[in-house]
Amino acid sequence: MSSVAVLTQESFAEHRSGLVPQQIKVATLNSEEESDPPTYKDAFPPLPEKAACLESAQEPAGAWGNKIRPIKASVITQVFHVPLEERKYKDMNQFGEGEQAKICLEIMQRTGAHLELSLAKDQGLSIMVSGKLDAVMKARKDIVARLQTQASATVAIPKEHHRFVIGKNGEKLQDLELKTATKIQIPRPDDPSNQIKITGTKEGIEKARHEVLLISAEQDKRAVERLEVEKAFHPFIAGPYNRLVGEIMQETGTRINIPPPSVNRTEIVFTGEKEQLAQAVARIKKIYEEKKKKTTTIAVEVKKSQHKYVIGPKGNSLQEILERTGVSVEIPPSDSISETVILRGEPEKLGQALTEVYAKANSFTVSSVAAPSWLHRFIIGKKGQNLAKITQQMPKVHIEFTEGEDKITLEGPTEDVNVAQEQIEGMVKDLINRMDYVEINIDHKFHRHLIGKSGANINRIKDQYKVSVRIPPDSEKSNLIRIEGDPQGVQQAKRELLELASRMENERTKDLIIEQRFHRTIIGQKGERIREIRDKFPEVIINFPDPAQKSDIVQLRGPKNEVEKCTKYMQKMVADLVENSYSISVPIFKQFHKNIIGKGGANIKKIREESNTKIDLPAENSNSETIIITGKRANCEAARSRILSIQKDLVMGDVF
Repeated sequence: MSSVAVLTQESFAEHRSGLVPQQIKVATLNSEEESDPPTYKDAFPPLPEKAACLESAQEPAGAWGNKIRPIKASVITQVFHVPLEERKYKDMNQFGEGEQAKICLEIMQRTGAHLELSLAKDQGLSIMVSGKLDAVMKARKDIVARLQTQASATVAIPKEHHRFVIGKNGEKLQDLELKTATKIQIPRPDDPSNQIKITGTKEGIEKARHEVLLISAEQDKRAVERLEVEKAFHPFIAGPYNRLVGEIMQETGTRINIPPPSVNRTEIVFTGEKEQLAQAVARIKKIYEEKKKKTTTIAVEVKKSQHKYVIGPKGNSLQEILERTGVSVEIPPSDSISETVILRGEPEKLGQALTEVYAKANSFTVSSVAAPSWLHRFIIGKKGQNLAKITQQMPKVHIEFTEGEDKITLEGPTEDVNVAQEQIEGMVKDLINRMDYVEINIDHKFHRHLIGKSGANINRIKDQYKVSVRIPPDSEKSNLIRIEGDPQGVQQAKRELLELASRMENERTKDLIIEQRFHRTIIGQKGERIREIRDKFPEVIINFPDPAQKSDIVQLRGPKNEVEKCTKYMQKMVADLVENSYSISVPIFKQFHKNIIGKGGANIKKIREESNTKIDLPAENSNSETIIITGKRANCEAARSRILSIQKDLVMGDVF
């Protein structure tokens, strides 16, 4: 059903110019009701037959005689407006960053469309979407679902009509969801319910409901009739709060579908038994004809900022005026710059309606409080707690914070605004007395190091000094860091951040080449040796490559002087390892290995200790005869000589 609300820009323009839709049809690239793009045949019709008369040569025959329809651009642009009250993310300090920016990035990646966000003066969100039509429609649906608060409604149509809403392979339903940016849930075939649930914005729900009812009307076995009624007269037919059209439907048993204000259509569709349908049509025609004869139109200028007060919550103020005076009030759409409000009704009632329009427009006051922009987040409080205390007491007061502006704007009933203003002024005075801020310049390439892993470093500073620190996102390439909070905490946080930055400026990274075979030795059993090195050089970060990478590069990072000291220390360690890693193989007859080992390992232990080498013998059940000696070269040679000497003595003993 229709209700008196904001008309679309196109219909508003038609009313103002006195034209009806049949007289002028304007097709815009960005309109909600996109016509299908021309086919190849439409754009490039065949040439006239050669048999065409020569006399008509000056007048090209066939489709070529008409102006060729322009082909739509492959890339289109649409602008969507999300009112402040319907925005999911309203924290002004997070605009352009945080969850909202993350969602927009995800939508762009998923759909291939390009999104640009900006804030309107009323703090509503304007989103410009560019791309191919299919991508734009998908992005629009995602925007509504993820950036706009959602409502839901149900529409009942005969169960047997549900399959026509779904369409072949679900294509009709998908197209309908894209066009209206809604989610439409249809009961399963085994569910006896005939209720279809629609979720989305108020405007989207109205459009989807209208389309579903039209599809159902086409499939209804009962009579269907369509009546053209100028858009301006729809409010009179619907009546205040849709009561009039509701009464006609109840009395005649006829379903009457009036396009909602957001849909730029003039056709009212009736579905019912033939006789009752005729009665309903006749009654609507009568209302229409009477209103056309008696109705006069006047246009008045009302400030754009006051339009929402004339409309009222959910259009209730417009319905009240219609109920009390019988006058319909049309407000230009929110994305129009027009301030002209049109009143339509019987001449003797227009004066009373105009008085009510002005009374509602002036019933609210707009005021402002001077407050430095850096204080705004403290006035709002964590998760809006401070502001909630005021808005809970005075729910009709709307408080706006504009990023970069040193003021807070209040709108609402005069008495409530005055109370809220007094409270906010008190908060501002208190905060100015006990809060301070400072801005410091630190090269943005160091910002991620200041933040630390998962924000650990910056969160510690915030908690320790009770301050708020704003580090600009990487995309801004800005060096400016802002610290706000308790004056003493601000200075302490500033000092620590600058010290960290100074250290980073003096920081260097060095790649040390160490053969991978030494890595495990340097790290030591359970990391004992590398822990000793790190304790010796606590400001140096030492990173070993993953063993699977088979890399020889060990990375050192820290203050320049400390990195150099650590490098020399580790290089000496590696040199010692290289020196002590000389290895020689000594073939010894297997039967003599037990003699070299000696009773209880006495011989081999003595050789190891006296030569300071590592001596490895093959396992007893191994066929190998080779003994491996590792250590400094001279020591290895001495150990080999002693082992060979033992073997020689044993061989000579066997001979004699």
